[in-house]
Amino acid sequence: QVQLVESGGGLVQPGGSLRLSCAASGSIFSINTMGWYRQAPGKQRELVATITNGGTTNYAASVKGRFTISRDNAKNTVYLQMNSLKPEDTAVYYCNAGFIKWGRGTQVTVSS
Repeated sequence: QVQLVESGGGLVQPGGSLRLSCAASGSIFSINTMGWYRQAPGKQRELVATITNGGTTNYAASVKGRFTISRDNAKNTVYLQMNSLKPEDTAVYYCNAGFIKWGRGTQVTVSS
């Protein structure tokens, strides 16, 4: 079973950008759906974006047009490019593999 490690989080000003990475310890080629989720303080974990092996993507309405999910199966890595960040994007962002395996998360804070 693959282990997932997120990176790329940090503090950014509103309107800024960040690129999150999720590195898997093994092959993700056989995992059809990879995804990013987030959890803000006091709120439930929510879907941000998913991507299938065929490249089909799905986004939460709140991030559509600002975030882009991608995957590189050769590098066993999934990315989340986040642009035009807003304070309400502040959360711990988690990588997910196949709706089963979770990473430990990376903190994203959007604040001036």
